[in-house]
Amino acid sequence: MSSNARTSQILLALASQPGERLTVRDIMAVLQDRAFAVLVVLLGLPNCLPMPPPIPLICGLLLTLVAIQIMFGRPTPWLPGQLLNRSIARTDIERAVARAMPAFRRLERLSRPRLTFLDTPITMRLMGLVILVMALGLLFAPPFVGQIPMGLAVCLVGLGLVERDGVVVIGGLVIGAIGLTISLGFVYAILSGLESIF
Repeated sequence: MSSNARTSQILLALASQPGERLTVRDIMAVLQDRAFAVLVVLLGLPNCLPMPPPIPLICGLLLTLVAIQIMFGRPTPWLPGQLLNRSIARTDIERAVARAMPAFRRLERLSRPRLTFLDTPITMRLMGLVILVMALGLLFAPPFVGQIPMGLAVCLVGLGLVERDGVVVIGGLVIGAIGLTISLGFVYAILSGLESIF
């Protein structure tokens, strides 16, 4: 996969892999040096729609693992062996990619390399910290619809990193701040309710 490949091209390459099922290891091999950024997009994607528990929890935990590795400057993601050997039906991947493709292509028409200072190793480590905060926001988001702002934010940040577009990353950060406020409000409401009971 070319280092200049766009998000839609990476996802199409993923959906066109041979075989009835793809392991997570196979997916990592396709993503190559873009693995971290595309993983961020893929983990945000399910949360852009109303999803029941535990999907936001699982995505948030995996995103936390990815974010910590970005913070420590790992060149490629490390995932547990059990997870790497888990497989996904290729038809499910094709279906997910087909649904996401129109939105990604619209965004790609507006996206181009901008504010590329965000693409430096030091800035990437800082982005890892930001993604970690977003992951925690996803973990504590209100169920069903409360995770949508965080899901959109995570997707935009990941897309901006793949496309090397700092403007898209900043847009994701703004939405993420809104989503984080909603998550904190939800946690505060629960804690206040518990305090009134006890």
